[in-house]
Amino acid sequence: MRKPNSEESGGATGRRARGELESGVLAALWAADEPLTARHVQERLPGDLAYTTVLTILSRLHDKGMLVRHPAGRGYAYAPVRDEASDTAVRMHSLLERGSDREAVLTRFVSELSQEDEQLLHRLLGEQDAGRSDDGQ
Repeated sequence: MRKPNSEESGGATGRRARGELESGVLAALWAADEPLTARHVQERLPGDLAYTTVLTILSRLHDKGMLVRHPAGRGYAYAPVRDEASDTAVRMHSLLERGSDREAVLTRFVSELSQEDEQLLHRLLGEQDAGRSDDGQ
């Protein structure tokens, strides 16, 4: 017999995938127009996470330098240091740096892009090249 919601919380073990909670907290903060308190973050997350769990995740993200916090009442309001696109780009760059064969990694990455993403990448690279030639570089 399976536990209810076992699929939603990471399969038969009932555990979430590594980083899933942090990703959810970051997504809630990126979607907000202003810094959020732990209570407001908790309200925006699916499921019934304990308030203390949300506080722990926010503190860890702050300690990692991913969030800034400002005094708000007796606690803090949190905001991401970078927007979602910038954060994803930093993580992609970090992964690329860890690989031993950059060409193989980039080749595999490009080969798995959708046709639309490949065309977008070509266009963006063309704009980069045009910008360099305008600067005389």
